[in-house]
Amino acid sequence: MQTEAPTAAAAARQARFGKLPERVGFDRMVQEQAANGPSVASYNPEASWSQFSCLALDLGL
Repeated sequence: MQTEAPTAAAAARQARFGKLPERVGFDRMVQEQAANGPSVASYNPEASWSQFSCLALDLGL
């Protein structure tokens, strides 16, 4: 009777975990969205210095 329990448990385990799930393709893992709206700013060389933190600029050097 003890040999049947491990066999039944092994068969149940094999039925549940016996194979790996199918591989997911890259195109299903990536979601692309267009970058537009007010949060996307174009490059402005006149104001680009204000986006960086620099000790020399903070001290006026």
